[in-house]
Amino acid sequence: MNRKTACEVYHRLLVQYPIINDRRHFLDFHNPYETLILTILSAQTTDRAVNAVRDALFSRYPTPEALARAKPEEVEPIIRTIGFHRTKARHIVETARKLVSDFGGEVPRTMEELRTLPGVGRKTANIVLSHAFGINVGIAVDTHVRRLSKRIGFTESTNPDIIERDLMALFPQEVWRDINYLLIRHGRAVCTAQNPKHDECVVADLCRYYQELLAGEQVSCPEDR
Repeated sequence: MNRKTACEVYHRLLVQYPIINDRRHFLDFHNPYETLILTILSAQTTDRAVNAVRDALFSRYPTPEALARAKPEEVEPIIRTIGFHRTKARHIVETARKLVSDFGGEVPRTMEELRTLPGVGRKTANIVLSHAFGINVGIAVDTHVRRLSKRIGFTESTNPDIIERDLMALFPQEVWRDINYLLIRHGRAVCTAQNPKHDECVVADLCRYYQELLAGEQVSCPEDR
């Protein structure tokens, strides 16, 4: 796909899902510390499930210093309803300790420093930088972004790092956060993993997967999960 077509997709989705200033990536965070911790917890878990434990977690551990003093087994009961809660409890406690010991209790503002924290990969770091600090150094690629990028035709790959690179080449840096948001919204509402709603899709005429269906080609629906 060329940049002109990619930008047309972006503008149509922008009309469909107007971006508001306080969208916060669907997770209910209010500062960089909360952004980091909730994003770590959100891996392979719905935002709704993470938001459900938010108040209990931060009422008990409102700062990195408070969480750093906890033991993982003390955190586990609070987040037990989310996936992989034992591993995530260990990660967020270890992350809080590293914030205190290495960064003065502050969330770092660079990709390199964020990725030294337990449980933080490139996707999580991109989300934290973008939503906590307004710094766009990349595009967070989650399951929705990966699925839609392949279906629409932004990429030929299913590898998150390659998808991110392809998206960065198609879109100007100032909309990197927005394209992530728009693809997630469209992926949840219309371009679902199973039985996508083609008749409701505002970019169907630009979508490679849909055009292949119309042509009667035998195609599999990319990333049906």
